[in-house]
Parts: sequence; C-alpha cells; structure tokens
Amino acid sequence: MTSPSRPVHHPPRRRPTTLLSLSVLAAAALSGCSADTNEPGNDRAAARPAPKGVVTVDAARATVDAFEKANNEANRIRGAEGEELLGTVEAGQVHEQSQADYEQSKTWSKAEQKGYGTPLFYTARKYYIPHADQSWFAVTATVSETKSQGLMIFDKVGGRFKMVAAVYADKKTAMPEIAVNRGLATAVDPSKRVGTLAPNQLADAFEDLAETGGKKAGQQLAPTEATKEFTTRYTDRNKAKEASFATVKHFDGKPAHPQVYALRLADGGVLALFPSAYTIEYLHKRFMNGGRIIPGPAEAVYNAEQRPLITDEYQGQALAALTPTNKPQVLTHRYTMVNSR
Repeated sequence: MTSPSRPVHHPPRRRPTTLLSLSVLAAAALSGCSADTNEPGNDRAAARPAPKGVVTVDAARATVDAFEKANNEANRIRGAEGEELLGTVEAGQVHEQSQADYEQSKTWSKAEQKGYGTPLFYTARKYYIPHADQSWFAVTATVSETKSQGLMIFDKVGGRFKMVAAVYADKKTAMPEIAVNRGLATAVDPSKRVGTLAPNQLADAFEDLAETGGKKAGQQLAPTEATKEFTTRYTDRNKAKEASFATVKHFDGKPAHPQVYALRLADGGVLALFPSAYTIEYLHKRFMNGGRIIPGPAEAVYNAEQRPLITDEYQGQALAALTPTNKPQVLTHRYTMVNSR
C-alpha cells in the first residue's frame, strides 16, 4: 500500500555573499584592530593605541566583499562548478545548508530558481573583531533584498577566512547590541554558563522543544516566537497530513560542525550563534502489511525509493541572547534538510 507524496517546504531565500580574487583574500592579514569604518554604526577607536585584533576592519571588509561576489556567482550557476566556487569562501554549518540548497534546487519552481540566483548584498555593515588570540570575526548587516538583519561569522579555515555561520532575523526581531571596547569585540567561552545555560548547551535545549515539547532541557529557555514554533512542531505532529498514515517522531541530532561562537553584549549578556541538528522519522502505520511512503521531491533527491520508514536529517543554526538573571532567548533560526534515507 502506498501513501500520497508529502508536500516539500523549500528552504528560504538564502543570504548574500562575495568573492574578490584569491589575492584579495590573501591580503586579509591577521593584523590590526577594529577601527571605525565609513559604514554607519561602527565603534570609533580610542585615541590611545588599541589592542591588536584578529584582522583589521579593511581586511574584514575585503573578506565580506569577496564572499558576496563568490556567493552571488555560485548561486547563479550552482551545480558542481557553483559548489566548488562557494567552497572557496564558505565552510562550516552554513556550507552544509548551501550544499543542500544546490542539491535540492532542481526540485524548485522556475520562479524559485530564478529568485535564488538574484544577487544579494550586505549593507550597513558593522564589523565585530575579537582580540588576535581568536581565529574569527563577526559582521552584522542588512540583506539588500529582504531587509532582514543578519549576523555572520568568518573563521579561519585552511588558512583563509570563510563564512562558517550565519543567521537572519526579520524586521520585528532586533539584533542585540554587541559590546565594543577600544575597537574590539569580546569573544566569550561557549562552555561558560550564563544564567541557566552555557552557549554550548543551547542546541540540546532548543531541540528538546520539538522532541518532547520542552519537558526536559527546553524548560530552561524563555518563550519567544522561535521557541513557540519549535514547540508547535511537537504539539501538532499528530495533526499533520503525514499522521493520517504514519507515526511522526523528532529526535535531536548531531551538528556537522559543532563550533559555537559567542560575543559579549553591551548589557553584559552574551550573544551566541550555535549549530543545531535534528531528524524526523516517518513510519508507515501499516508497514507490517507492506505499507510504503512515497518520498517528497526533496527527499527523492537523496533516496527516491518508496519505503516504510523515512528518516530526514536537518542541519541548522540559531541565535540566542543569554543574560545572568533570565532564561536564554532564542531569537531566530534556520534549518535545512540535508539528507533523507
């Protein structure tokens, strides 16, 4: 017995990017501090010599410019050539999602494919550069087309700065103010507890909302739009179309790239961009009698076979603000299906 194909939710329009030449990337030297740039809102360095940052603002700007150019071109051509180009400026958890976008893009409508290839740019950038003892820096910016606010992390991978993490918030979600002292941002140890949780404990708590409805670790998170949405995935799973012919279960997963990035906020709290992962399992209720599930278009990219059990793997990222006195607030998130078996 077969069941109807399930609808596929295409990934949202992805963020912008750039590539200059490899020589420009090589010029992104590891010297200098995060002095003021001509872009609005950046901190002006004090008159006294500032401590050394992991990069200069000029080098950070060149890196983001390079990412923009490469990402836009890679999104336009996609395929193996696009993946190779994007790999020169992107890595980590965000690259896991980009590769999945490219693989699944053939299942999208022509309008979606065209929209994905439209160039995007980061405007009103602010660069947050930690001390030179770190390997990464952060950028906040407005996405040119969607006007959403983004936080992007660039880390050293293979001797070159690449975007390794990125999250985007809608206009209703304000990006917390990151602290800047003498031109530099302050990197925070992700394993150090801030209030009820440490930044590296956020993923387990967030995933618990979809797995148990927040009965375990999820209780330690403050209610936000993001946590309500994840909790709804648990409470509404038996109302979903799939529930008419299959049992639906969520399980927490293992992020492909577990690095958590955290910065001190101006109010003394911590802003954490953390990776997350989960799986959804669909088991046909009549599998003992030969019941089979027809995979949706995106699932079929990885396994087109009709089968009694389908397990979809999702990789994602989320942003949270932590304070010493209140529960952490998950501000935004993005997940992409990266495999189906």
